[in-house]
Amino acid sequence: MTTTKHQTQILADSNVPTIEIVREFDAPAEQVFRAHVDPDLYARWVGPRSVTTRITRWDARTGGEWAFANDRDGEEIATFYGSFHEVRPHERIVWTFTYEGVPDGVALETLTFEKLEGGRTRLRVLSVVEDFQTRDGILASGMDTGVNEGYDKLDELLAEES
Repeated sequence: MTTTKHQTQILADSNVPTIEIVREFDAPAEQVFRAHVDPDLYARWVGPRSVTTRITRWDARTGGEWAFANDRDGEEIATFYGSFHEVRPHERIVWTFTYEGVPDGVALETLTFEKLEGGRTRLRVLSVVEDFQTRDGILASGMDTGVNEGYDKLDELLAEES
């Protein structure tokens, strides 16, 4: 396991039911973007270290769909699905994100890949949900562990790819 170089910010707005995640990576936007749209790469980094990710559907294009399952010790523990509303290469992804266990809790997420000096990238994820109860439930679910460990794994993957 490597040491994280960048801290992940997870912010909840008190006025609107959103979660904003901000994280920098020591890799170009093209590479960080690719890790979000290539199903083999995505499965290698998304989520906490205690699970493996199995892609079940993946069509990373505007109008496409996606789904994946998280397994622990060979047993499926969670599934997620959504659709790609917009895929703008190396700049932006807009998708819906749904945990199958709470199918009414759909999030609309916008991911932006901001190019920084020195071939680095700032990723911003803005997740909008229906109400504060849903937002607060997501925050209380331990999602921060999955986000932080996932981005640490993404750092490792990007270092391997460079």
